[in-house]
Amino acid sequence: MQKKLKLWDATMLVMGSMIGSGIFIVSADMMRNLGSGYWMIVVWIITGIMTVAAAISYGELSALFPKAGGQYTYLTEIFGKKMGFLYGWGLFTVIQTGTIAAVAMAFGKFTAYLVPALNDAAPIFQSGEFMITWIQMLAIAIILLLTYINTRGVESGKILQNVFTGSKILALLGLIAAGFIFVDFSYLAENFSFGTDSFNNIDKDTKGNFLKTGWESIDGMTLMGGIAAAMVGSVFSSVAWESVTFVSGEIENPKKNVVKAMILGTSAVMLLYIAVNFVYLNAIDRDSIAFAANDRVAVSASQNIFGNAGTVIIAVLVMVSTFGCNNGLILAGARVFQTMAKDGLFFRSAIDNNKNDVPSNALWMQGIWASVLCLSGQYGNLLDMISFVIVLFYMITVFGVIYLRFKQPNIERPYKTWLYPITPIIYLVIGTVFCVLLLIYKQQYTWPGFLIVLLGLPVYYIINRNKNTDS
Repeated sequence: MQKKLKLWDATMLVMGSMIGSGIFIVSADMMRNLGSGYWMIVVWIITGIMTVAAAISYGELSALFPKAGGQYTYLTEIFGKKMGFLYGWGLFTVIQTGTIAAVAMAFGKFTAYLVPALNDAAPIFQSGEFMITWIQMLAIAIILLLTYINTRGVESGKILQNVFTGSKILALLGLIAAGFIFVDFSYLAENFSFGTDSFNNIDKDTKGNFLKTGWESIDGMTLMGGIAAAMVGSVFSSVAWESVTFVSGEIENPKKNVVKAMILGTSAVMLLYIAVNFVYLNAIDRDSIAFAANDRVAVSASQNIFGNAGTVIIAVLVMVSTFGCNNGLILAGARVFQTMAKDGLFFRSAIDNNKNDVPSNALWMQGIWASVLCLSGQYGNLLDMISFVIVLFYMITVFGVIYLRFKQPNIERPYKTWLYPITPIIYLVIGTVFCVLLLIYKQQYTWPGFLIVLLGLPVYYIINRNKNTDS
C-alpha cells in the first residue's frame, strides 16, 4: 500500500474517530448513576488513564506488526486465527458498523434541530413499533456518501478527516472557553459541594421518565456499581482510537508514527473531555445535567452559555463532530475486513483494491451493513451492551504485550511500552474491575454483546471446515 498518511493525518484520525456524539450526551446518564460532580470527574479521569495506558501499550504491538489490520493483526499474530476472527467478527457485526450507524443517527437527530420538518414528518413505513423515518434515511445517506468519498482514494478521506477534526477541536476549545467566560452564574461550587458523597437510585414514572425526587446517598459496593455503570458512557465516548492501527500499512514510518499518533491523540482528547465536563458542571446544576431532555447535556449547558442560540450552536457542532467521526471510522474499518479476507476469514471480494488503491468492496460491505443497522432500530441497545466486549478485547490485546515479552523476549522491539510492566497492568486492573462490576451489577451491559461475539465461533468453524473440504 502507498504511504499517504503522515503523523499529523494519523493523529487527526485518532482524535476524529474518538470525538463523535458521546461527549455531548453521556454525562447525563453518568450523573444519574453518581449524583456528584466530584465522582463524575473522577470517572472521566479513570477513563482517561485507562485509555492512554492502552494506547501506550498498543504502541509496542504497532511497532512489531506495522501493517494493515491493527488490532485484528495483533490478536492473530499473538493468539492465533480464532481469536483474530472473533475480534473481526465482532468488529463487523456491531462494534465498527454499529458505531458508524449510531454516529450517523446522531448526525440525523441533531440535523432535525435545524430542520424541524425531519422530526415532524410521518414515518416512511411503520409496522407496530418498527418504523423507518426520514432521520434514518439521512443517516444512511451520510454513511453512503462518506463511503463513496473514501472509495475515491486515501487522499480524499484524509483531507475530509483533517478539515472536520480540526473544526470540531477548535469548536470544543471555543465551547470550553465560553463555558467559563460567558456564564452569568457558576454552579461549579454547588456541584462539587457533595464532596466524596455519591447519590443515585433514580426512580421512573409509569411512562419511563426519570423523577427528580429519587436522589439517595450511596456508598460501598453500590457506589462501585454506579461507577462501573457510569464508565459505560465514558468508555464508549473514548473508544475507536485504535482505528489508526487499521491503516498502519498506509502511514509513513508506521513503526514510530502509529504509536506517536495514538498517545498524542488519546491524551489530547481525554483532556478535552475532562474540560468539557467541567463546563457542564460550571454552566448548569446537577438536576439539569442528570435530567437533560433526551440526555442532551451539551444543549442544556449551551442554552445557559449562549442563550437561545445555544441549541443551534450545539446542533451544528454535533453535526460537524459526527460527520468527521464517521469519516474516520469508515476510512479505517474497511482495512481490517480486507486483511481478514486475505487470511481467508472474510468475503474474498474484499481483498481487491480499486483503481484508487483503496479496498472499495470492503468499504461498501461495511457501509451497507451499517445502513441496515440504522434501519433495525436496535443498534443503540447493542452499542450500550458492546462496551463490555470492547474492553475485553482491549484487555486481551494489552495482555498480549506481556505475553509476548515472555514468549519472545529477544525479538527486536522498535518501541517498548513506557513504564512496562506498570502501564499495561494499570489497564488490566482497571479493565478487570470494570468488567467484574458490570457482571455483578449491570448484566444487561455484558451478556448480549458477549453472545454476539460467541456467535462467531460456529461461523469460524464453518469457514475452516469448508477449507478442509476443499483441500
